[in-house]
Amino acid sequence: MIKLLRVDHRLLHGQVAFSWTKQLGADCILIANDEVVQDELRMTAIRMSKPNGVKLVMKSVDASIKALTSGVTDKYKLFIICGNIADAAALVRNVPALTSINLGGLKNEPGKKQISKAISVDEQDVQLLKELHEQGVELEIRMVPGDPKQDPLQLI
Repeated sequence: MIKLLRVDHRLLHGQVAFSWTKQLGADCILIANDEVVQDELRMTAIRMSKPNGVKLVMKSVDASIKALTSGVTDKYKLFIICGNIADAAALVRNVPALTSINLGGLKNEPGKKQISKAISVDEQDVQLLKELHEQGVELEIRMVPGDPKQDPLQLI
């Protein structure tokens, strides 16, 4: 059962590892990211951030889609993390069980507009968010579970 799909450029870190995993009751974290699976050092650092008793899997976006649609992940209370909106959109387009996206952290870079404390988006991100919204995908900005939900489209 998929508990949450989160977009956070930091992927797995303390805030995500402990507050979200505990709140969701997740027993497995899936990081769907093409870059991280090519970087052994980064994967090692991420493994060190994993909460005890929680399975951690890191896969490319395509491999994540295959795993999610094959049924192999059905036995888990699954928390999925992507590093960007494009990867999350690819998952949502291909995995019918995904109907919402939590935006938790997108760093501010040249060409991006900061729309909340931790979320900065460029034109491609804005277009993807609008398309996802039109498809009925629930979108929210929330850094930690106790924060009030914000609608990113109201902030753009």
